Amino acid sequence: MATYKKRGAKKSQATPNQPLVDQDSTTAEVFETLDVTASKTEAWVGKYQNIILTLIGVIAVGVLGYLGYNRYVVEPKAEEAVSELNQAQYYFELAVNSVQSDSLFLRALNGGEGKYGFLDIIDNYKGTPAATLATYGAGMSYLHLKQYENAITYLDKFNADDILLSALSKGAIGDAFAEIGQLEDAYDYYMKAAATNNNLFSTPKYLFKAAMVGADLGKTKQALALLERIKNEFPQSPEMSMVEVQIGRLETLNQ
Repeated sequence: MATYKKRGAKKSQATPNQPLVDQDSTTAEVFETLDVTASKTEAWVGKYQNIILTLIGVIAVGVLGYLGYNRYVVEPKAEEAVSELNQAQYYFELAVNSVQSDSLFLRALNGGEGKYGFLDIIDNYKGTPAATLATYGAGMSYLHLKQYENAITYLDKFNADDILLSALSKGAIGDAFAEIGQLEDAYDYYMKAAATNNNLFSTPKYLFKAAMVGADLGKTKQALALLERIKNEFPQSPEMSMVEVQIGRLETLNQ
């Protein structure tokens, strides 16, 4: 029966006429292999060193360029965009709190006094946080101006980490769809808005709107369930003052 033998475990016994030789020196083999590999590597590096140095240089320039671009181009541009956004936002806030608001919403959109409006900021500062907020501002301005298709277009483009603003933008899209008579779309967006963030401000607001639109669409059971949810989960919400009346009305319709 054959038996496996470890290499180097035992020296061979030489005959009197044969010199004693270490035939299985693992250490010698390892060093010999390393020497050969090192020689090949040195030869390869020597042959291609110009290409290697060029690649290293390109990578270094790319990294430094990226860091420099962020520091000297992206960051100053973002700061400049915020400055422009402040003026547009100022007009928007004036419009929200004004009776004669249309001209102020137009200024928020198109700018004034040498400053950009939301639309200019979106076009000139793409990729900055200010442009993202300007997209939301533009959508809300168009909603107030009753330009509902434009409102839907801009609010649908809005995408931010701010969960509350995300909920409000979806709810505003629902409002726009409701105004143009697309009630199924309005219902869907109100439900999305309510599900985006569970809080006392936006959730009951959009649950109630979804319930009202749902009732108009014949979704009476779903509407009642939404109203009951407000009653059970958000008893301190402003919508609660209208919930009982609507539950009574819908229960009568559902009989």
